[in-house]
Amino acid sequence: MRTSIVTASLLAATTLPLAGAPAQQGSAEQRPANYYASACTALEGLVDDGVEITSASYHPETTTIEATPVSPAIAKPPHCLVEGIINRRVGAGGAEYGIGFELALPLEWNGRYLLQGGGGLNGVVRPAVGPVAAGKDNALSRGFAVASHDSGHKGEVFDQSFMADQRAALDFAEAAVPRVTEVTRALATLYYGKAPHHSYMAGCSTGGREGMLASQRYPELFDGIVIGAPAMRPGHSNLSIEYAQVMLNRTLDAGEDGPAGIVGEQRASIRREILRQCDALDGKADGMVMNVGACRAFDPQGLVCKPGESGSCLSQPQADALAAGLAGPRDASGRPSYVAYPWDTGIAFDGQGLPGFVPMGQPGVFGPASTAREMDVDARLHAVRWDAAGRLTDTPYWTNLSTYLGRGSKLMYFHGVSDPWFSAFDTWDYFQRAREANGAEAWDDSARFYMVPGMMHCSGGDTFDQFDLLSPMVEWVEQGEAPGAVEAFRADFGPESMKLCPHPSYAHYESGEALRAGSYTCRMR
Repeated sequence: MRTSIVTASLLAATTLPLAGAPAQQGSAEQRPANYYASACTALEGLVDDGVEITSASYHPETTTIEATPVSPAIAKPPHCLVEGIINRRVGAGGAEYGIGFELALPLEWNGRYLLQGGGGLNGVVRPAVGPVAAGKDNALSRGFAVASHDSGHKGEVFDQSFMADQRAALDFAEAAVPRVTEVTRALATLYYGKAPHHSYMAGCSTGGREGMLASQRYPELFDGIVIGAPAMRPGHSNLSIEYAQVMLNRTLDAGEDGPAGIVGEQRASIRREILRQCDALDGKADGMVMNVGACRAFDPQGLVCKPGESGSCLSQPQADALAAGLAGPRDASGRPSYVAYPWDTGIAFDGQGLPGFVPMGQPGVFGPASTAREMDVDARLHAVRWDAAGRLTDTPYWTNLSTYLGRGSKLMYFHGVSDPWFSAFDTWDYFQRAREANGAEAWDDSARFYMVPGMMHCSGGDTFDQFDLLSPMVEWVEQGEAPGAVEAFRADFGPESMKLCPHPSYAHYESGEALRAGSYTCRMR
């Protein structure tokens, strides 16, 4: 009789470690030189419960994934790398499907498991290292067993063709998260001879959405989830992005061809005016708008050219269009279709990665910029609300987390204030609604939210986008130490730093050198 991977892992967890299975952290020196290698390679070729282990390779030395223009280098300590596929099959149109996954099992295991969230429409298995909100040291380097997956299909980051297959669409929407977690935790138990004592998840964008759905629909899966910039209402946010372009197109003369764009020195002037009005509201003009709440009162009239001025300033129609774009469209009843976007220094960003929210009139992540000068908001909203794929993946509605919170599990959210794709205010709105639904006491004992001024979507921008939420999450879950301020650094980890405070508090300058976290304290507005 065959023994399933899950059953075998349970047996392993209740007996001595399997022959060749590593013991826990600190005992590596007591094992023969080939101990871990043989335990790792023995997993290759395992086929059971619809799970195929296609590769199991042992890596005895630390390796490095090279840095890219938008991400730092990633260190990978000695580990066993298990690759596999769940439910391999032929689906709609004769295409091959299945949930591809990767599991990295470190030589020095700390007894913890982490599921790494995806990005975009997934479609690729990213290196299982756990880099999200982990600061300098990714989860794998800290000793976590880390799993990643492609959510059930192969394809480019925004290739939607897999949606033609029902199972692939459902796997992407939610089913891959619990299934991959079950399989990879079982494999970790089988390898180490002991089940992980705590399980975590961390992701941003689609990975943040996956974290939200895990807390909402599978509340027993994780002890702590770090949720970054969740892609929880893409139809609505995409509509707002297009609406901002339409508003700007209206500023063109009748004979001009669109799309319109705000470029060059005009973008620089937007940043300068935001800093002029909002920078010192946190006690120091240091180039960072830390008091996010106070900057909601930003007056766009300050962007308008004064009599005789031209060049870097904006015309009155441009300033009005920009304000309308950030506020977002409204339906015929006057209700907003989405939340507003914050006035923050990165809205006019034009460096590496996604451009800022302010339209440039150029092709972007969604293809060519719209040339339209009118938008039927109600018709577009109707289409968004009845889009089946969108309804499958939307996660802003369910706020009853009583089972998740009742287990003592924790949530930490973060969002870049300059995110041009998903407004930080939308995540904050969900946070507040969940607090109301679950009760202030239960929520405040279990959840934190961190605004990251200047940060774009998940990272990037002129900002401090390197910070560690994983350590305070573990301390909160396992030691009961509730998190407070978190120190954040720039991508190069130079001497400058900033304090990220649980929103709605913010980092207020007190004394000392500017752009040093120790010079700021957390204050409520």
